[in-house]
Amino acid sequence: MAAQRVRLGAEDGPPVTPGPAAGAVEQLYYTSCERGLSGFSGFQFNAVSPGVTTEAMHTVESLAGYDPPRTLAESETPEQLARCPVTLCFSPAPPGPGSGQGTTLVNVRYVGRDSARRFGNYFAHALHSPSEVDFAAACGGRLAIELWGSPVWTSAVSARPELPTLGGDRGPVPAGPLDARAVGEFLAGRRHAEQLDQLLAAAFQALAGGPSVVLVDRSTERIAHWFAAVSFLLPPPLARRLSFSTYMLRPTRGRHHLIGSVPEARPEIGPDDEDAFLLFDFAAGRFPETVPVHHVVRLLTRIGVSSVRSVWSWAAEYTDGTEQHPGDWHPPVAAAAAAGGVRLARPDVTAVLDWLPGAAHLGTTRAVVARDLWRGRLASGETQLDALARAARDGGDRDLHRELEGALLETRLRAYVRGAPAAVAPEPVSGSAELLLKAVELWERLAGEADTARERARLLLWAVDAEVAPPAAQRARVCRELAAGLLRAATARTPDPALRADVKRLLSVSAEFRGALLSRLDELLDGRAGQHELFAQFPAELLRFEDLAGRPLLQEHHLLAAAEREPAVSAQTLLRILEVRGQALPDGALLRAVWRGTPWTHREAVRLAAALPLGGAGGRGGDGSLAEWFGRAVQREVTDEAGLTTLLDLCGLLDAPERRAWLAPDTVATVRRTLDLEARLKETPDAARLAAEFAGDPLPAPVRALRRLRLAGALAAAPVEPGVVPGMLRDLTFDTADRYLRELHRRTVQARERGHPVTERLLGHVGGLALARRGRLGLPESHATLVDRIVSVAVFEWRGEDIERLAAVVRPHDADVADAAVELARERRAATKGWRRLTDLRRFGRPGRGPEGRA
Repeated sequence: MAAQRVRLGAEDGPPVTPGPAAGAVEQLYYTSCERGLSGFSGFQFNAVSPGVTTEAMHTVESLAGYDPPRTLAESETPEQLARCPVTLCFSPAPPGPGSGQGTTLVNVRYVGRDSARRFGNYFAHALHSPSEVDFAAACGGRLAIELWGSPVWTSAVSARPELPTLGGDRGPVPAGPLDARAVGEFLAGRRHAEQLDQLLAAAFQALAGGPSVVLVDRSTERIAHWFAAVSFLLPPPLARRLSFSTYMLRPTRGRHHLIGSVPEARPEIGPDDEDAFLLFDFAAGRFPETVPVHHVVRLLTRIGVSSVRSVWSWAAEYTDGTEQHPGDWHPPVAAAAAAGGVRLARPDVTAVLDWLPGAAHLGTTRAVVARDLWRGRLASGETQLDALARAARDGGDRDLHRELEGALLETRLRAYVRGAPAAVAPEPVSGSAELLLKAVELWERLAGEADTARERARLLLWAVDAEVAPPAAQRARVCRELAAGLLRAATARTPDPALRADVKRLLSVSAEFRGALLSRLDELLDGRAGQHELFAQFPAELLRFEDLAGRPLLQEHHLLAAAEREPAVSAQTLLRILEVRGQALPDGALLRAVWRGTPWTHREAVRLAAALPLGGAGGRGGDGSLAEWFGRAVQREVTDEAGLTTLLDLCGLLDAPERRAWLAPDTVATVRRTLDLEARLKETPDAARLAAEFAGDPLPAPVRALRRLRLAGALAAAPVEPGVVPGMLRDLTFDTADRYLRELHRRTVQARERGHPVTERLLGHVGGLALARRGRLGLPESHATLVDRIVSVAVFEWRGEDIERLAAVVRPHDADVADAAVELARERRAATKGWRRLTDLRRFGRPGRGPEGRA
């Protein structure tokens, strides 16, 4: 390579001289020529500026490679060569000290044939500086892309090996035609111009280490315009780090942030390269499906190329030099845009307000930012105004801070009065007397605007919580208007839950409003009859029971309304009404008013039976109502064990002599019979006699409940003679028999396990079922199946000694069944398999049945 030959000491190499002066750049020509720095023909450096280092030559040589599209490879006329893509390749100095690579910009043109008349020659004209700062100074502060088409570029070899440096005292390197106006005109009306958002977002990604951007368009001039648009819109520090090449035949071999190509090169991105490159093909209209677009990108493209440089110059006042990513740049750019009168979108304003509290580097500029947003009416709502007020305070602008505090106070008050979801609870107004005066003025203004009950209620609540005292006359007027409105609405519709909650709280904190409500209620009740009906329509929870002291009728209807809203407290309500009346026992009208014709539940009856004062026959209230209601409660059906327990508790209470006087004779008899049968269920000497106690119909509801829920278990646990079991089983109701057999089946299965001995009582029941099975009682199919299962488990799965005990119990009633059981026990003890011959249970009943009772 030519750079290597120079390093090794070629005869015609340039003398070693100091590098360029500050603010200057070195020039390098690289092409295939007859004479250059290598001393023989071929690709080499034709000429360089004094002081060019070997490292710089290596960098230029690596960037200068050029492959024309195949269709243009044999171009040689000026017209043909003018159609060839032009490469403008920029390689900024790597970040950090000591890299040694410097900053390099190379302009490469295809020149067709070399001196040997071979196609494939190109001419690379490079500008290089070891210092990024000096490179920028030599270019007059312009970005590298602005040197596209600069008159400085040449494609002619030099007759001398030395080239002058550019910049410095000679003035900046002249720019090309790509300025903001030209790029703006290019974008105006450009097909696919809406892709600029995604393109800029992709450039931000590439700068952060994401995929490189491959941009295809019909000419490198167009590509340069796209690159210029991105460069102008990027933050200047990032734009100076943006590497690019306007043309590469094989773009996936490049590692620049932006890589250009033309359709003739047929650039393609294969599956292996999809993670490393994003393709924007403006010629074919192919673009990435999704590129995350940050709000700062939308803001920059909305500002536009023509105006963005002014915004960037203003933004320098708001940055602190640590900005790297789009989210870092968004707040200072938005603040600068606001200062320049640019209309911000909501995300832009939010970004600035979220950033201001932590932007300590701004100092007094915080107040400037707050003023710009406030004067531009870009901030609204409590959160944003609060942030502006704090920024004005931290920035030392007292006048703005007071103005924003007033605006914030009004915003919070209006949000609270409207009942906005985000409204916060009022806090005491503190600060200057001016702010307190403004609070009173705002309250008076909103009092005149309020036209709904809820707005008036919340206005009064705000005054209490904010510790603001509006004029007494104004406050009293609002209280009267609210009270009148609530009473009018009470007769027509039920207030919404939010209004109910507000008014309920207002009554607890404002004696003034409570007095206004009672006064208005008195006025209405005095002017019409049927005041209890009016009160029944009024939302009773608005007034406390204590507020109605001295008004017993109103207190009674207050309690009735509470019972209607909460039926679970009806029993307590009745007792409180009796207390208000000074009455011992309720009459029928009161009972119907509290329960609206619905009978007592057993639980309510228990509460009342325990709480009502004990009395004699006069306790029926003179109209027999108490007897009727307790009678209906006793006769209510029970469906579960918990309900039965409560019913028995009620019967226990009513059985007391002092309470029997409340009851009708038939109720007394039912209570007594129920309690007697409950006692027999617990301790009965004989199952058959117990079953007989529950025979016949009709039975009272409590007795039916005992039979349905407890009789079967009691029968299975009671002693029994086997001979009576068939008749007892036949006489039981279907449900009771079913429960009885299932309980016996459970106990029989349990008895085959160790630790569960077969009791004499269980032997009696199972023996009786064996007799019932043999006697073919004509049981329902399901019950016959259960009997088969119980007997089968006993004779085939119980221990041998238990089977012999079963035989002894059965023998007085059926010797054949007993003998079969003894034979089976002996065979079991002999551990033979002969017992299987007995599985047909011929002597235990119907033939042909297996152990499970199936044919």
